[in-house]
Amino acid sequence: MKTLLIVYHTMTGGTQQMAEAAAQAAREQPGVDVRLQRADATGPDDVLAADGYLFATPENLAAMSGIMKDFFDRTYYAALDRVNGRPYVAMICAGSDGQNALRQIDRIATGWRLKSVAQGLIICTHAQTPERILAHKTIGADDLAHCAELGAGLAAGLALGVF
Repeated sequence: MKTLLIVYHTMTGGTQQMAEAAAQAAREQPGVDVRLQRADATGPDDVLAADGYLFATPENLAAMSGIMKDFFDRTYYAALDRVNGRPYVAMICAGSDGQNALRQIDRIATGWRLKSVAQGLIICTHAQTPERILAHKTIGADDLAHCAELGAGLAAGLALGVF
């Protein structure tokens, strides 16, 4: 049995919807234990116990969320040189662009020596006003389907030993 750890942070619900869609699809793959966890509740032991990772964060001020960064800060040294070569994918819930948040996660994953197994997914909500930025997000069915495909693909690759 392989373990897929999905770590996410959300303030307005969008990233959580994305992570849940990925987790649900991943759970349909036999031979994979899927653990969906908030970043603030995830520690080094969780990272070390997983065979693959999906990191999901909102874009906050053109960067990953502070809570997601805190997760990486708290787990980085414990995982360093102990997770080399494990697969990962990233998802960003962006208000405008998301590219820098994705670059940050990719850079941290490079430091952990993880292996990217799919292009990062950026879902853009186009929230640009204070009211829309702070509002609860609803991710559309097509975008959630992309999240599900990413989760299912990562889980299938883990189960089959492709990654």
